Amino acid sequence: MSVITRTLSYTTADGLTLQSHLCLPEQAADELSGVLVAPEWWGLSEHAKRAAERLAEAGYAALAMDLYGDACLTDDAAQANEWMTAVLADPAILVERTDLAFHALTAQSQINPHSIGAIGFCFGGKVVLDMARRGADLKAVTSFHGNLTPAIPAQEGFIKGSLLIEHAEKDTMVTLDDLAAFEQEMNAAKVRYSVDIFPGAKHGFTNPQATRNGEKNGVDLAYNEEAAASAWQNMLNLLGRTL
Repeated sequence: MSVITRTLSYTTADGLTLQSHLCLPEQAADELSGVLVAPEWWGLSEHAKRAAERLAEAGYAALAMDLYGDACLTDDAAQANEWMTAVLADPAILVERTDLAFHALTAQSQINPHSIGAIGFCFGGKVVLDMARRGADLKAVTSFHGNLTPAIPAQEGFIKGSLLIEHAEKDTMVTLDDLAAFEQEMNAAKVRYSVDIFPGAKHGFTNPQATRNGEKNGVDLAYNEEAAASAWQNMLNLLGRTL
């Protein structure tokens, strides 16, 4: 399916311009379901933008979110960590920026504002899970090798949709112990969720640039084509059931 892409810009209360990547099926019918895409800590990468384009190819409207402003992007882990730490320092920052993205997507005329999901990679996994935890109107949320630690732990009744966790067995940044703590949190809040664990896969396994980025920065990352394909299909299956 052919895809139309364009930059969707909007501005925070303090004047920062966010430049997100909007992707729509070319033969877009009205009442499209929408999917927000939250990138890794590197910024608005080709990986995140390509994920949005693939979602559009599958028939969804998708918005790869600019979470740092001015579509910032780096392959330097120290810079990425500085940007990520800055937006995590005040919880209100990500609340505002993700709310703006949600409203920018749902304001598009072709989109059904009540049929929205979200996916996120690494840091972006945390972003979309925290959106769900605070009660965002999301029917489905998928985290790929995401940080599972909550800004505020899930409370019963807040998470509206189904969660899917695509986790790497050999992830040294988000461990199996972290996954167990997440499952305990979700069970206590009576959340609908499922977990897939990919044997031998490492953190960043969905990103074709992960191995290179890991080697450059001395970080334990690796792309795993087979796991990436399986995890993507699992996510599409969830969207197909829920949106």
